[in-house]
Amino acid sequence: MECRCGAHEAIVEVMGLVSNMKKILVLCDDIWHPAEVIEKGLEGLQDEIAHFDFVRDAKDILTVELLKEYPLIMNCKSDNLTSGNEAPWFEEGVTEVGPKEFEDYVRTGGGLLSVHAGNTYHEDNSPEYAQVIGNRFVTHPPRCEVHISVLQEHAVTKNVENFTIRDEHYEIELLAEDAEVLLQSESESGGVQTAGYVRTLGEGRICVLTPGHILSVWRHPMFRQLLTNAIRWCMKESR
Repeated sequence: MECRCGAHEAIVEVMGLVSNMKKILVLCDDIWHPAEVIEKGLEGLQDEIAHFDFVRDAKDILTVELLKEYPLIMNCKSDNLTSGNEAPWFEEGVTEVGPKEFEDYVRTGGGLLSVHAGNTYHEDNSPEYAQVIGNRFVTHPPRCEVHISVLQEHAVTKNVENFTIRDEHYEIELLAEDAEVLLQSESESGGVQTAGYVRTLGEGRICVLTPGHILSVWRHPMFRQLLTNAIRWCMKESR
């Protein structure tokens, strides 16, 4: 049988690249935000800048040891177990990884990227986690036209121009005094709100982006650029 050494070497090279690629842990799926939106929204970026591992049932899968395998956690999930189960995933005495473990993860050098539903924490569901990411969720009007404006130059906003999307317009209250606000959102029904910021916590980095309820937002070229930049900044690949 003829040995196709060239083809074999190419396969080995690709496998090596995949094995050496940085992995990102993506937490998604809750009662109002199905995982499919996030999974399809990241399709074009999968294995281009990193490999994404998706977890839906965070309560029964996440452990402190598992977190250590990832330089970045991307939270796109509110405090529901899954889209089919409204039970909270932060449950005292049950959940292995709660707000304290997330805080420890970031303080020791991990990155945390909080997108859309990852910013729906407040005094009723998890005030401790709201303190970690640095904001408290207030409300949002019905889906509407939202204008996103870049407020300052930063690695996260590099090559990002002002853009308009149809989305849920989140209103959040900043809790972190060190939050560096990079993006502003505005709509007729929601007024002017903070749409994105960065902060550091110990040795780690946190980035918050509030857009992202529907798939068309994730596929918008400016939002994709924001995600790419935010991922790289959180993993300390940019300053």
